[in-house]
Amino acid sequence: MSTQQDARYVVITPCRNEESHIGETIRTVVEQSLPPSLWIIVDDGSTDGTLEILQEAAREHDFIRVVQRSDRGHRSVGSGVVKAFYAGLEDIDLEDFSYLCKLDGDLELPPLYFERMIAEMESNPRLGNFSGKVYLRLPNGRLVYERMGDENAIGAAKFYRRQCFQEIDGFVPHPGWDGIDGHMCRMRGWIARSRNEADLRIVHRRLMGSSAGSIWAGRKRWGALKWFQGSTLYYVLGVFVYRLVERPFVVGALGILVGYLGAMLRRDPQFEVPGFRKTLRDFERRSLFQGKDAAIRSFESQADERS
Repeated sequence: MSTQQDARYVVITPCRNEESHIGETIRTVVEQSLPPSLWIIVDDGSTDGTLEILQEAAREHDFIRVVQRSDRGHRSVGSGVVKAFYAGLEDIDLEDFSYLCKLDGDLELPPLYFERMIAEMESNPRLGNFSGKVYLRLPNGRLVYERMGDENAIGAAKFYRRQCFQEIDGFVPHPGWDGIDGHMCRMRGWIARSRNEADLRIVHRRLMGSSAGSIWAGRKRWGALKWFQGSTLYYVLGVFVYRLVERPFVVGALGILVGYLGAMLRRDPQFEVPGFRKTLRDFERRSLFQGKDAAIRSFESQADERS
């Protein structure tokens, strides 16, 4: 097993029109106690000053490499992000690295972040997918926790063991990929996790789900993705209640429910991989009736038995 000193990891950042945020992301990655062996930043057709910022960073830091994609004319949530990620991945031989991270371009990382990622991976051979938690900075400077479950890494910063990433066949090029991957990990016997600790707290420079359209549109999209991955209606009703008391209050939760019901009534396509829906619904059922912590422990004990 590799040590923290010799463990090589690559970071891939898909970004589009991030001139207001990418500079701070670059600063906090460059200042990491254990910086990446390689950081590929994929400019996904930016029309602002993002590319110039990236090119300047690449001139200053040898481990930064910029990949350019043509402008498709709009931001593409989900499939566009994954395609941009793979445009960066195609530029390397993944076998050269022990770990890889998909990192958004609108984040600020604490200085020990990647050192902690690798330490956690090294301490548990079945941990395949890990992250810290995200906090939104309000205009007055106060940080507010963007709630998400502990059973997956956040979509904005997914740190993967290479073997796990390969065994789940990577990311699905469809909106909802960042929820599907955690259940794919469990289905393949890996642990997916996020943890809320001081040196793992990530600052999100804008509200999650607001990068393409309004918050209402983002929450409806979130609900439709629950349908796509195969969540049951009773589980989504539980999500609706849980999200009522978080920003944007009431509206966000209602958007999730409306999006799910709309997709259900339209009979939109759903994700089809043998065994996936059973794993997903088993986890959701246990989460509702036993509590999410108990559901996580149950699946993690199964993964530990395989190690």
